[in-house]
Amino acid sequence: MDAYNLIEIAKKTGKIEKGTNEVTKAIERGTAKFVAYAADVEPKEVVQHLPLLCKEKGIPCQEVDNKQKLGIAVGLPVSASSVAIIEAGEAEKEIASLNK
Repeated sequence: MDAYNLIEIAKKTGKIEKGTNEVTKAIERGTAKFVAYAADVEPKEVVQHLPLLCKEKGIPCQEVDNKQKLGIAVGLPVSASSVAIIEAGEAEKEIASLNK
């Protein structure tokens, strides 16, 4: 299952945070279960720290190809640079399999 589908399921059945500031806070607090960030964010420095933070905290992190598609996955009319799943809802099993 790709990150976009995971995020859509979590949005409907769980809880997500969107935007790099909120995602960074969720990672630092340890509430994020999964993080996705867009590869096409300019400047790159905006999301550059996310994979490092996730690795430090042991949170699965995935780069997705497009910020527009990420925005659509979270139900925004605009693009999203990054998204964190806080409560997985029905995506729990898929996220657990990413940790292995």
